[in-house]
Amino acid sequence: MAAEEIRAPPAPPLYSGEGSQSAPPGGRCSAPLRRRRRHPRSPLAAAMGVLPVPAGVRAILLDVEGTTTPIAFVQETLFPYIRDNVEQYLRAHWEEEECQRDVGLLRQQAQEDSGLDGAVPIPLESGSGDEELERVIRAVVDNVHWQMALDRKTTALKQLQGHMWRAAYATGLVKGEIFEDVVPAIRKWREAGMKVYIYSSGSVEAQKLLFGYSTEGDILELFDGHFDTKIGPKVESESYRRIAASIGCDTNNILFLTDVPREANAAEEADTHVAVVIRPGNAGLTDDEKSYYSLISSFTELFLPSST
Repeated sequence: MAAEEIRAPPAPPLYSGEGSQSAPPGGRCSAPLRRRRRHPRSPLAAAMGVLPVPAGVRAILLDVEGTTTPIAFVQETLFPYIRDNVEQYLRAHWEEEECQRDVGLLRQQAQEDSGLDGAVPIPLESGSGDEELERVIRAVVDNVHWQMALDRKTTALKQLQGHMWRAAYATGLVKGEIFEDVVPAIRKWREAGMKVYIYSSGSVEAQKLLFGYSTEGDILELFDGHFDTKIGPKVESESYRRIAASIGCDTNNILFLTDVPREANAAEEADTHVAVVIRPGNAGLTDDEKSYYSLISSFTELFLPSST
């Protein structure tokens, strides 16, 4: 009955991307579909605890924090590690080219933030001695702490964090936490012909570290590409159009899973299908948000057309 209504022909291949690829000529994943603004669950779907995926969807785009990964892991493990170790990391790696690039990007961001309340400038080094070096390192540390206190998602901050987490993951100090339903569900999606991508405010490198050194082992093979804020902010609709163009697909052939209504709204404005993920520790939703958005509490609740 309902299964017959959502059955779709086998999905044609979708071109994978790393946030920079463009679709090759003729590489659209299907003809554009008529967009439905709302995706209410049918009574049957609600009773079964599943959400039917629109038949035209060929790619699933995943948020990380609060969607694939507990918010507590990010807030109680990853971010505290940065706050507690940034000064030690800078002192140990200061002379390295990568660290200097990170500092240069943070300094550039600090200049852009100069008009903000409480902004911390990062002075240039003139090479005049240890006292000056101490002032610069202290300024970088204070700038990082200031940005993190405001939950800034600047590329400069995310780049430094990614490099610090790389060292922590590689030495076994940190393992990326993944909800237990994530890996089995993604494997099922891929078997059904779906492409799976990550879109996070965390840098692509940070994403790869989390999934490469996860509690489920190295699961990077499950993803066809990664996107971060270099493609655009997650709360801007144009970012989702860029992602669609990058992977050679129409926006309404993508299903975006996120725990943040503002991100869901931006994706919908770009004609992307969305579902809001309810996980332990996630921010609560308003009654209007609960009634408007399609909601899932586990990836296993997604019902694919090809799984009929």
